[in-house]
Amino acid sequence: MSDFIILRNKNVGRTFEEGLGPRNLAASDAPEPELSVESLEGTDIRDAQADPEVVEMARSMPTRLIEPTEGEAPAGAEPTWGVTAVGADTAAEDGSGVRVCVLDTGIDAGHAAFAGVNLIERDFTGSGNGDVQGHGTHCAGTVFGRDVDGTRIGVAPGVTDALIGKVLGNDGSGQSDWLFQAMNWASDNNAKVLSMSLGFDFPGLVERLIEQDVPELLAASIALEAYRMNLRVFDRIMDLMAARAAFNGGAVVCAATGNESLRDVNPDLEVSASLPAAARGIVSVGAASPNTGAGFGIADFSNTNPTVSAPGVNVLSANVGGGLRALNGTSMATPHVAGLAALWWQRAANSGFPATSEAVKARLRTASDPSVFAPGIEIPLRGDGMARAPKRP
Repeated sequence: MSDFIILRNKNVGRTFEEGLGPRNLAASDAPEPELSVESLEGTDIRDAQADPEVVEMARSMPTRLIEPTEGEAPAGAEPTWGVTAVGADTAAEDGSGVRVCVLDTGIDAGHAAFAGVNLIERDFTGSGNGDVQGHGTHCAGTVFGRDVDGTRIGVAPGVTDALIGKVLGNDGSGQSDWLFQAMNWASDNNAKVLSMSLGFDFPGLVERLIEQDVPELLAASIALEAYRMNLRVFDRIMDLMAARAAFNGGAVVCAATGNESLRDVNPDLEVSASLPAAARGIVSVGAASPNTGAGFGIADFSNTNPTVSAPGVNVLSANVGGGLRALNGTSMATPHVAGLAALWWQRAANSGFPATSEAVKARLRTASDPSVFAPGIEIPLRGDGMARAPKRP
């Protein structure tokens, strides 16, 4: 794993000429940022700290997929309960004309769910394109998958152009510089929606440092500072996307809150959203469970403080090698919201309200419905409510 990540604004010279600080990326009168993400191996970072082009730096951290569990495939679901719960089955929009990006374990490009989609794949891990884990394939299927054997799985099946960034290797692990490079790649290639169902592995970094003979207390301290630094890099990249909104509309970034809560063991065993869901400007997504009569619930594993919620239990989507598979997790909820963001982008392009990421996020949030949840499901659990598709005009 590389030692440090350097976030560089190559347009900083113009920024200085126009009287703006190098870290003021989102200023309305700033030139469009031109960022690069660089990995430094064993390099003294003092030179980088003095470089005016460097806007942020961090120690690289391990990342991992947010591990789902096996679900139960509902019988005769057409479309899936998730597509129906978010109202995508009755929406006028289908995501046509919107470029989306899934940053995950890759994709099974030959799956019938992706027939006719222009898949632009890029491997950031060194393990090659394709999906061994199946996680990325499942998530992509929920965002834009075509019907499989008569079952609709995709929230935005009209999407014909998708970026697939492989940021987790064949073992499901990665590192934060791969993710940052992929986010910058997606932004450079004008993706309007990014879907990320992964997390930062704080315990993994502590263990790695201890294996390198770093004392346990010091290892925990180094890992905590690395976590803070990576949060600052995330915030800076989100600043970049906000700044680019003035030039190309920006991008809506969706991330899973995580599956670490254990409310089934003890109602008080709740964990708050972690990186990347905790970063500034991210649409963080919690996992809703099916309606059992009193209203939708929130999965016991779903971390708290989401922006919105979406179906994350018994979610049926594309399986590596063909067919469908049901999984549980906030990983499964997040691509529902990414698909909805594509629908809202399409609505923006066809209507009078501004086609910018902030406008799309605002519409996505205000359309979310808290009333569909069972009594007692409070804001820290559900966020703004169940994310919803645009209603027909």
